[in-house]
Amino acid sequence: MIAKDNAIHTKSYAFAIRIVNAYKFLMESEKEFVLSKQLLRSGTAIGALVAEAHHAQSSADFLNKMNVALKEANETSYWLSLLKDTHYMEEIVYQSISSDCNELIALLVSIVKSMKDSLNR
Repeated sequence: MIAKDNAIHTKSYAFAIRIVNAYKFLMESEKEFVLSKQLLRSGTAIGALVAEAHHAQSSADFLNKMNVALKEANETSYWLSLLKDTHYMEEIVYQSISSDCNELIALLVSIVKSMKDSLNR
């Protein structure tokens, strides 16, 4: 359903790399082990779900995977805000990674809405 060179695939993979690097920084430099693990789990799940959707069994399966990816992106946004507000993440780093997360959320909302419209026709 999604081509490998599709924007959501490319952006979610690049975002996962940023999340892994943020996790490594938080673990090594900030000695933060709990929130960073939550960020790692939800932030990398987005791209994994998008990759799974590439071979979805049906349109409904594709929609479900995109919906779950959207939920993971929203959860990631929460963890990023919490890390910033507890001073584990600097504002400038937060702004950059949060912007990427919000872009993914917007793309996923668009995909989910389009797919729902398509299925309801």
